[in-house]
Amino acid sequence: MPICEHVDPITLFVDPAYQRDIGERGLRQIRKIVEKFDWSKFKPPICAYADIEGDTVLKVLDGQHTAIAAASNPFISQIPVMIVEAEDTMSQAKAFIGQNADRVGVTHLQLHHAAVAAGEEDAKTIEEVCAAAGVKILKRPGAYNREASRESIAVAAIKQLIARRGDKLAREILEIIANAERGPITAQHIKAVEFLMTHSEYSELIIPEDLTAAIVDLLMSAEEDAQQLAMARRWPFWKALAIIWYKKCKKRKQPLTRAA
Repeated sequence: MPICEHVDPITLFVDPAYQRDIGERGLRQIRKIVEKFDWSKFKPPICAYADIEGDTVLKVLDGQHTAIAAASNPFISQIPVMIVEAEDTMSQAKAFIGQNADRVGVTHLQLHHAAVAAGEEDAKTIEEVCAAAGVKILKRPGAYNREASRESIAVAAIKQLIARRGDKLAREILEIIANAERGPITAQHIKAVEFLMTHSEYSELIIPEDLTAAIVDLLMSAEEDAQQLAMARRWPFWKALAIIWYKKCKKRKQPLTRAA
Protein backbone atom coordinates (compact mmCIF):
# COMPACT_ATOMS: atom_id res chain seq x y z
CA MET A 1 0.00 0.00 0.00
CA PRO A 2 1.51 3.40 -0.95
CA ILE A 3 2.08 6.02 1.72
CA CYS A 4 2.04 9.81 1.37
CA GLU A 5 4.66 12.09 2.87
CA HIS A 6 5.61 15.77 2.69
CA VAL A 7 9.24 16.22 1.62
CA ASP A 8 11.63 18.94 0.50
CA PRO A 9 11.64 18.65 -3.32
CA ILE A 10 15.35 19.50 -3.41
CA THR A 11 16.07 16.16 -1.72
CA LEU A 12 14.38 14.08 -4.43
CA PHE A 13 16.63 12.03 -6.74
CA VAL A 14 16.10 11.49 -10.48
CA ASP A 15 17.86 8.33 -11.71
CA PRO A 16 19.32 8.77 -15.23
CA ALA A 17 19.38 4.98 -15.67
CA TYR A 18 15.72 4.96 -16.68
CA GLN A 19 14.33 8.49 -16.43
CA ARG A 20 13.94 10.63 -19.51
CA ASP A 21 16.53 13.28 -20.33
CA ILE A 22 15.08 16.76 -20.11
CA GLY A 23 15.21 18.40 -23.51
CA GLU A 24 14.13 21.88 -24.53
CA ARG A 25 10.48 20.86 -24.47
CA GLY A 26 10.87 19.56 -20.93
CA LEU A 27 12.58 22.76 -19.81
CA ARG A 28 9.71 24.80 -21.23
CA GLN A 29 7.26 22.62 -19.32
CA ILE A 30 9.21 23.08 -16.09
CA ARG A 31 9.37 26.86 -16.53
CA LYS A 32 5.63 26.94 -17.16
CA ILE A 33 4.94 24.96 -13.96
CA VAL A 34 7.19 27.29 -11.94
CA GLU A 35 5.66 30.47 -13.36
CA LYS A 36 2.05 29.33 -13.03
CA PHE A 37 2.27 27.06 -10.01
CA ASP A 38 -1.17 26.08 -8.74
CA TRP A 39 -1.72 23.62 -5.90
CA SER A 40 -5.15 22.75 -7.30
CA LYS A 41 -3.40 21.32 -10.38
CA PHE A 42 -0.57 19.66 -8.47
CA LYS A 43 -0.07 15.93 -8.99
CA PRO A 44 2.19 14.35 -6.34
CA PRO A 45 5.26 12.65 -7.81
CA ILE A 46 5.51 8.89 -7.30
CA CYS A 47 8.70 7.93 -5.48
CA ALA A 48 10.49 4.98 -3.92
CA TYR A 49 13.18 4.72 -1.26
CA ALA A 50 16.61 3.68 -2.54
CA ASP A 51 20.17 3.44 -1.30
CA ILE A 52 22.74 5.66 -3.05
CA GLU A 53 26.32 5.23 -1.82
CA GLY A 54 25.10 4.40 1.67
CA ASP A 55 22.53 7.18 1.84
CA THR A 56 18.78 6.59 1.76
CA VAL A 57 17.09 8.79 -0.84
CA LEU A 58 13.71 9.12 -2.49
CA LYS A 59 13.91 8.36 -6.21
CA VAL A 60 11.30 9.86 -8.51
CA LEU A 61 9.57 7.15 -10.57
CA ASP A 62 7.00 9.43 -12.18
CA GLY A 63 6.56 13.20 -12.13
CA GLN A 64 10.15 14.35 -12.54
CA HIS A 65 9.09 17.60 -14.25
CA THR A 66 6.79 18.42 -11.34
CA ALA A 67 9.52 17.58 -8.82
CA ILE A 68 12.14 19.69 -10.60
CA ALA A 69 9.72 22.61 -10.96
CA ALA A 70 8.93 22.48 -7.24
CA ALA A 71 12.64 22.34 -6.38
CA SER A 72 13.20 25.37 -8.63
CA ASN A 73 10.45 27.42 -6.98
CA PRO A 74 11.87 29.50 -4.09
CA PHE A 75 8.45 29.71 -2.44
CA ILE A 76 7.99 25.94 -2.07
CA SER A 77 9.78 24.08 0.70
CA GLN A 78 7.57 20.98 0.97
CA ILE A 79 5.51 18.93 -1.49
CA PRO A 80 3.41 15.80 -1.02
CA VAL A 81 4.74 12.65 -2.67
CA MET A 82 3.35 9.14 -2.94
CA ILE A 83 5.87 6.49 -1.89
CA VAL A 84 5.70 2.94 -3.25
CA GLU A 85 7.90 -0.10 -2.72
CA ALA A 86 10.59 -0.64 -5.38
CA GLU A 87 13.81 -1.75 -3.76
CA ASP A 88 16.37 -1.59 -6.58
CA THR A 89 16.99 0.11 -9.91
CA MET A 90 15.46 -2.80 -11.82
CA SER A 91 12.24 -2.64 -9.81
CA GLN A 92 12.15 1.14 -10.09
CA ALA A 93 12.65 1.00 -13.86
CA LYS A 94 9.79 -1.50 -14.13
CA ALA A 95 7.63 0.88 -12.11
CA PHE A 96 8.56 3.71 -14.49
CA ILE A 97 7.48 1.56 -17.45
CA GLY A 98 4.22 0.72 -15.71
CA GLN A 99 3.49 4.39 -15.06
CA ASN A 100 4.39 5.55 -18.57
CA ALA A 101 3.75 2.75 -21.08
CA ASP A 102 0.41 4.16 -22.24
CA ARG A 103 1.19 7.83 -21.79
CA VAL A 104 1.16 10.15 -24.78
CA GLY A 105 4.52 11.91 -25.11
CA VAL A 106 6.58 9.08 -23.66
CA THR A 107 8.45 7.64 -26.63
CA HIS A 108 9.51 4.12 -27.57
CA LEU A 109 13.08 5.32 -27.02
CA GLN A 110 12.42 6.39 -23.42
CA LEU A 111 10.58 3.18 -22.61
CA HIS A 112 13.35 1.13 -24.22
CA HIS A 113 16.06 2.58 -21.99
CA ALA A 114 13.85 2.06 -18.95
CA ALA A 115 13.32 -1.54 -20.07
CA VAL A 116 17.09 -2.03 -20.39
CA ALA A 117 17.54 -0.79 -16.82
CA ALA A 118 14.74 -3.12 -15.75
CA GLY A 119 16.54 -6.08 -17.32
CA GLU A 120 13.78 -6.94 -19.77
CA GLU A 121 14.87 -9.59 -22.26
CA ASP A 122 13.50 -7.92 -25.40
CA ALA A 123 15.31 -4.68 -24.60
CA LYS A 124 18.54 -6.55 -23.84
CA THR A 125 18.24 -8.38 -27.17
CA ILE A 126 17.86 -5.08 -29.03
CA GLU A 127 20.99 -3.72 -27.35
CA GLU A 128 22.95 -6.90 -28.10
CA VAL A 129 21.92 -6.99 -31.77
CA CYS A 130 22.77 -3.31 -32.20
CA ALA A 131 26.11 -3.70 -30.44
CA ALA A 132 26.99 -6.64 -32.71
CA ALA A 133 26.12 -4.49 -35.74
CA GLY A 134 28.12 -1.55 -34.44
CA VAL A 135 25.04 0.60 -33.90
CA LYS A 136 24.47 2.84 -30.87
CA ILE A 137 20.94 3.57 -29.68
CA LEU A 138 20.84 7.15 -28.45
CA LYS A 139 19.30 8.21 -25.16
CA ARG A 140 17.04 10.89 -26.62
CA PRO A 141 16.10 12.46 -29.97
CA GLY A 142 17.80 15.70 -28.96
CA ALA A 143 21.16 13.91 -29.06
CA TYR A 144 20.61 13.11 -32.73
CA ASN A 145 23.41 14.42 -34.97
CA ARG A 146 22.48 14.44 -38.65
CA GLU A 147 26.16 14.06 -39.56
CA ALA A 148 26.84 11.15 -37.21
CA SER A 149 27.08 7.53 -38.32
CA ARG A 150 26.21 4.26 -36.60
CA GLU A 151 23.61 5.96 -34.39
CA SER A 152 19.86 5.48 -34.26
CA ILE A 153 16.73 6.40 -32.35
CA ALA A 154 14.58 4.01 -34.43
CA VAL A 155 14.21 1.56 -31.56
CA ALA A 156 10.63 0.58 -32.48
CA ALA A 157 11.69 -0.29 -36.04
CA ILE A 158 14.66 -2.30 -34.74
CA LYS A 159 12.44 -4.17 -32.29
CA GLN A 160 9.99 -5.05 -35.07
CA LEU A 161 12.85 -6.10 -37.35
CA ILE A 162 14.18 -8.54 -34.75
CA ALA A 163 10.68 -9.93 -34.16
CA ARG A 164 10.18 -10.53 -37.88
CA ARG A 165 13.64 -11.70 -38.92
CA GLY A 166 15.45 -12.95 -35.83
CA ASP A 167 18.69 -11.77 -34.27
CA LYS A 168 21.12 -12.91 -37.00
CA LEU A 169 19.41 -11.38 -40.03
CA ALA A 170 18.48 -8.25 -38.08
CA ARG A 171 22.15 -7.76 -37.20
CA GLU A 172 23.15 -8.24 -40.84
CA ILE A 173 20.58 -5.69 -42.03
CA LEU A 174 21.70 -3.09 -39.48
CA GLU A 175 25.34 -3.79 -40.30
CA ILE A 176 24.77 -3.08 -44.01
CA ILE A 177 23.54 0.42 -43.17
CA ALA A 178 26.06 1.06 -40.39
CA ASN A 179 29.03 0.11 -42.58
CA ALA A 180 27.98 2.75 -45.12
CA GLU A 181 28.85 5.43 -42.53
CA ARG A 182 26.21 7.67 -44.11
CA GLY A 183 24.56 9.29 -41.10
CA PRO A 184 21.95 8.32 -38.50
CA ILE A 185 20.05 5.09 -39.18
CA THR A 186 16.32 5.68 -39.61
CA ALA A 187 13.29 3.40 -39.74
CA GLN A 188 13.07 4.09 -43.49
CA HIS A 189 16.64 2.84 -44.03
CA ILE A 190 15.93 -0.29 -42.02
CA LYS A 191 12.76 -1.11 -43.95
CA ALA A 192 14.49 -0.50 -47.29
CA VAL A 193 17.41 -2.83 -46.56
CA GLU A 194 15.12 -5.44 -45.00
CA PHE A 195 13.03 -5.44 -48.19
CA LEU A 196 16.07 -6.01 -50.40
CA MET A 197 17.58 -8.69 -48.18
CA THR A 198 14.37 -10.72 -47.80
CA HIS A 199 12.39 -10.30 -51.04
CA SER A 200 13.20 -13.20 -53.38
CA GLU A 201 13.25 -10.94 -56.44
CA TYR A 202 16.20 -8.99 -55.05
CA SER A 203 17.89 -10.91 -52.24
CA GLU A 204 19.22 -13.73 -54.44
CA LEU A 205 21.16 -11.32 -56.65
CA ILE A 206 22.95 -9.13 -54.09
CA ILE A 207 25.29 -9.53 -51.14
CA PRO A 208 25.62 -7.26 -48.08
CA GLU A 209 28.99 -5.79 -49.06
CA ASP A 210 27.73 -4.72 -52.49
CA LEU A 211 24.60 -3.15 -51.03
CA THR A 212 26.71 -1.19 -48.55
CA ALA A 213 28.91 -0.01 -51.43
CA ALA A 214 25.83 1.16 -53.36
CA ILE A 215 24.58 3.13 -50.35
CA VAL A 216 28.01 4.76 -50.02
CA ASP A 217 28.19 5.64 -53.72
CA LEU A 218 24.79 7.32 -53.77
CA LEU A 219 25.05 9.12 -50.43
CA MET A 220 22.21 11.60 -49.96
CA SER A 221 21.21 11.69 -53.65
CA ALA A 222 19.42 8.38 -53.13
CA GLU A 223 16.89 9.99 -50.80
CA GLU A 224 16.18 12.82 -53.24
CA ASP A 225 15.65 10.34 -56.08
CA ALA A 226 13.54 8.13 -53.81
CA GLN A 227 11.22 11.02 -52.97
CA GLN A 228 10.54 11.60 -56.66
CA LEU A 229 10.07 7.88 -57.35
CA ALA A 230 7.74 7.50 -54.37
CA MET A 231 5.56 10.32 -55.64
CA ALA A 232 5.56 9.02 -59.22
CA ARG A 233 4.74 5.41 -58.29
CA ARG A 234 2.75 6.19 -55.15
CA TRP A 235 5.03 3.92 -53.17
CA PRO A 236 6.04 4.29 -49.54
CA PHE A 237 9.35 6.13 -49.28
CA TRP A 238 11.24 3.12 -47.94
CA LYS A 239 10.31 0.99 -50.97
CA ALA A 240 11.37 3.71 -53.39
CA LEU A 241 14.66 4.07 -51.50
CA ALA A 242 15.19 0.31 -51.69
CA ILE A 243 14.72 0.31 -55.46
CA ILE A 244 17.12 3.25 -55.92
CA TRP A 245 19.77 1.41 -53.90
CA TYR A 246 19.10 -1.85 -55.74
CA LYS A 247 19.55 -0.25 -59.16
CA LYS A 248 22.97 0.99 -58.08
CA CYS A 249 23.98 -2.27 -56.42
CA LYS A 250 26.23 -4.76 -58.22
CA LYS A 251 24.24 -7.84 -59.30
CA ARG A 252 25.42 -11.44 -59.16
CA LYS A 253 24.94 -13.44 -62.37
CA GLN A 254 23.86 -16.54 -60.48
CA PRO A 255 21.32 -16.48 -57.65
CA LEU A 256 23.01 -16.74 -54.27
CA THR A 257 22.59 -19.73 -52.01
CA ARG A 258 22.40 -18.33 -48.49
CA ALA A 259 23.32 -20.32 -45.43
CA ALA A 260 20.38 -21.16 -43.20
